[in-house]
Amino acid sequence: MNARSLVPLALVAALLSGCGGGSAKEGGKAAASASGSKYDAGPRAVETPYDHEQAEKGKELFSTKGCSACHAIGRRVTGPDLAGVTKRRTAQWMEHQILEPEVMTKEDPISHELLGTYALQMPNQRLTQPEARAVIEFFKQHDQGAANDGAGK
Repeated sequence: MNARSLVPLALVAALLSGCGGGSAKEGGKAAASASGSKYDAGPRAVETPYDHEQAEKGKELFSTKGCSACHAIGRRVTGPDLAGVTKRRTAQWMEHQILEPEVMTKEDPISHELLGTYALQMPNQRLTQPEARAVIEFFKQHDQGAANDGAGK
């Protein structure tokens, strides 16, 4: 076999190795997304309907917990613009980022890159898991469009 005939074989082998029904968890570890983040593999958060009541709680928390000091929706403040965040990230990734930002910047490649870009460590606001999920519902509500208010229940 010459080098030229090995190229198609290598291509077929690469394609076949990428096929199959592998789950998000292989060998007890969460599979990483293309970004390398074990928390960002899977459907984007926006793909599930938002809960209107939880979104309202999340909106309140966003302003009272100080999130709006660094973030806005539709413009950059000192931190990233959060418009479309649920289209870019999974709910799991956002939840971990909200609950343990100091760990995420050390261990998660997306969070580490954001720290490099914005040169600002997101502070841990000590939200509970239900509060973090409410904030995510607020982001989903915004990304799914306020015009559909009520349709996201």
